[in-house]
Amino acid sequence: MLTQINSLLWELLSAQLTTSEADWLSAKGEAEPLELMTAFVAAPRFLAKRTVKPTVQQTIELNEILPGFSVEDWGIVRLSRVWLLSCLEAADKEEYCRHIETLFDTAEMNELVALYSALPVLNYPEKWLFRATDAVRSNMGVVFDAIALRNPYPTKHFTELAWNQLVLKTIFNDKPIHFIVGLDERANKNLALTLSDFAHERWAAGRMVAPQVWRLVSKFLNEELLSDIEQLFRSPSVHDQQAAALTCHHSDYQPAKQLLASYPDLETIVQHNQLTWTHLEFIDLNTYVPNR
Repeated sequence: MLTQINSLLWELLSAQLTTSEADWLSAKGEAEPLELMTAFVAAPRFLAKRTVKPTVQQTIELNEILPGFSVEDWGIVRLSRVWLLSCLEAADKEEYCRHIETLFDTAEMNELVALYSALPVLNYPEKWLFRATDAVRSNMGVVFDAIALRNPYPTKHFTELAWNQLVLKTIFNDKPIHFIVGLDERANKNLALTLSDFAHERWAAGRMVAPQVWRLVSKFLNEELLSDIEQLFRSPSVHDQQAAALTCHHSDYQPAKQLLASYPDLETIVQHNQLTWTHLEFIDLNTYVPNR
């Protein structure tokens, strides 16, 4: 799999690099580890600041090889750094890990973004768990985004506690949770209960809750959580009402089905797939704006 990723990333890069850029990067990918690591740091001096533009087919192939992994909106430097890391010789685990750790220890912000972006393509994934969970606590927004959004590493390796912290911080910081890989698969009861408490705090402060939050509650609806959904149905916000309908529709809790039936217009459009969670995938959330 890693060999396939390396080849596809190079295909993406080579289509957008100048001849001199490609020659420089290709040579560094075949160099000894110390030279390769130096190139990782020096990449901005040799590569232009352009945005990667993969084709539709390349995006599909990338997702087939490594589901959830995306280079959308990456710059050439970021992708080149990730590619270089995928070239690093990994036969000697101790030496390989030492090289990666050195890069982490000395990295500036953009280098950290590349390192966390590269976690899904690094060897010995269990070795980087501490680094990954530490990134969730980062105050640097772009570093947090690199681990939390469009990155399949957390869903594969995080404990439930670490996963819940990642999701909660994403929500708290008004970032789009639909970019979290494995969001539905790793929904859990503890997270659902915490989100209910979070919603009550927001409502008490006259604030909004992003509608996508409720998709994480559907599987765990009970009498207490259903009262939150009833409040959503009564909300003046159409998006809240739609989130309530979707939450009930995707739940196996019979009282939720009955509640949805009391809103026949919403029930109909949900049942006919005219309303799905995709329709509530907003980028600019602004949930800290007072809900008037």
